[in-house]
Amino acid sequence: MPRPTDLVLGATGFLGRWLVLELLDRGHAVAAGLRGGPARAAELRRWLAEHGADDARLTALTCVGIDTARPGLGLSDEDAQALTEVRDVHNLAARYAFGLSRAEAEAANVDGAVHPLRWAAGLPRLRRLVHVSGYRVGRTATPVHPMPREAADRLYRTLGAYEASKTEGDAAVRTLAPRLGVPLTVVNPGVVIGHSRTGEAGQYIGLAPLVERLAAGRLPALAGSRRTFVPVVAVDHLAALLAAAPGHDTAPVQLHTVLDPATPPLPELVAVVARALGVRAPRSVLPAGLVRRLPQALTGLDRESFTFLSEDRYDTASAERLAASAGLSHPPVEELLGRWAVRLVAERAAAQASATRG
Repeated sequence: MPRPTDLVLGATGFLGRWLVLELLDRGHAVAAGLRGGPARAAELRRWLAEHGADDARLTALTCVGIDTARPGLGLSDEDAQALTEVRDVHNLAARYAFGLSRAEAEAANVDGAVHPLRWAAGLPRLRRLVHVSGYRVGRTATPVHPMPREAADRLYRTLGAYEASKTEGDAAVRTLAPRLGVPLTVVNPGVVIGHSRTGEAGQYIGLAPLVERLAAGRLPALAGSRRTFVPVVAVDHLAALLAAAPGHDTAPVQLHTVLDPATPPLPELVAVVARALGVRAPRSVLPAGLVRRLPQALTGLDRESFTFLSEDRYDTASAERLAASAGLSHPPVEELLGRWAVRLVAERAAAQASATRG
């Protein structure tokens, strides 16, 4: 077996498995950073086989697993030795969830950003570290790490644990990478949805709960405004850009905001999805501040999600240049939304039916 040249951390996550598939299809030798031991490795290999991949070039690190929240990633000596030829490290490991405690979020999304960076700095053949962040973070021209305590406390109070920890982790890697001499690409993706051709979902957070409530007739109104912008990106488009970035980027620190700027404003987006599902779209749009004061049991919205109900737009110029160099373009967004929504609802119905039979 060839020694891995690419390491994907978070390889069994929604985006991670698509990146592993993309790298294998390009002929790369890939190491998959896993937590959960041989069972998770077998699950990943089954998924790859179902998607036509040849996993002969895949090394699954399952001796003790990988823990990005620990110094040295918690690697066994055997797994560490297997990674000495790695050139490109893709850190997709994170916890995408609302309702986390601050300690949980910091361990996953701050320590989980810093420790892979420090470990990558010791690789003898390192070409680039690619760190995946989020489209609502990383817009500060001069990030600071460590963040002053009062500023950090204010950040967590304002944004909630998830977005605050992603913001802090983003600042940490952008600050530390130049000091450690690690070439860094930070990718800030929009809301990652299904595959551009099949609509395959596999992730049920972000916009997915809204789609499920719409399909079930439990979405009487939207929160936000007529200009609220929740940009999306197809999972396969994002995976292809991640795979292309190390061979394209040359700056010591390169930032890419990857999303489809043609995404319609949220009310229009929901109308597109409603047409695909054959249901009625809500006509009312209520101010986010008003909806936030209502009981969560009534709105179905986690309070941390309200920071994403913004009218902000984002600079995607660098990501579009990368896409052009790689011969990539966004799929037609309305077709993407429709395929994804139909597939998402079908997958959830099948999963519920299976659970009922079980």
